[in-house]
Amino acid sequence: MTYTDLVFDLYGTLVDIHTEENDLVWEKTALYFGYYGAHYTGEALKAAFTAAMAARKAGAGQSYECFPDIPFEQVMAELFRAGGITEHADVLGVNAAQLFRIASTEYLRLYPGVPEALAALRARGFRLWLLSNAQQVFTAYELRSLGLGGQLDGIYLSSDYGCRKPDGRFFRALLEERRLDAGRCLMIGNDRETDIAGARAAGLATLYMHTNLTPSDQAAADPALAVGRTAGRHYEFEGSDWKQLAKLIGAL
Repeated sequence: MTYTDLVFDLYGTLVDIHTEENDLVWEKTALYFGYYGAHYTGEALKAAFTAAMAARKAGAGQSYECFPDIPFEQVMAELFRAGGITEHADVLGVNAAQLFRIASTEYLRLYPGVPEALAALRARGFRLWLLSNAQQVFTAYELRSLGLGGQLDGIYLSSDYGCRKPDGRFFRALLEERRLDAGRCLMIGNDRETDIAGARAAGLATLYMHTNLTPSDQAAADPALAVGRTAGRHYEFEGSDWKQLAKLIGAL
């Protein structure tokens, strides 16, 4: 086996999701704030959130690999305090973050064949890791609802580490904490700029999936780099057919 460890992105790779963070979602969230005495309009809450998030990101610095990730719930708690509510602000911030996510989610589902693919890959001896640009406050619960948590050897969410892909620090957190050999790790993701470029810079082999959630400005998969057709350390796959992809990975 060339690779011992498979590192997965989540959204757009294993999970298909659609969210709409529209004005109605902000109005509903503002209503929740008002229940506890912090009065915002939806528009004012959105503006305050955007400003608070920008200020925290700016405070993270400007180093060449600075891609900060700020916990969503901390900003919500900050807005409760700004609205005069200090008691239980942290708990209210978590609740508001989860309410916002639920209200903005139109659908959340696994791509077809994912559970079977993960089981098959593990049966072949691979260790399975998740490395996702995601918020722990709602992604951890989404993983539970999808039944994914128990199929993975470890879950790394960017909000827990204060940085996100393609930041090398996020990749190193996984490699160093789990004592993995980067040369024997294969990163699988649907974004050329975050998943693929970041992983390659960190020394991992890469597999780019061009799915419905890949940014629209990124190219489709190159057939010349299809899994099984190239002897290099970068592969490409069109679509999200995990039944087929698992077989191809298992043969590497």
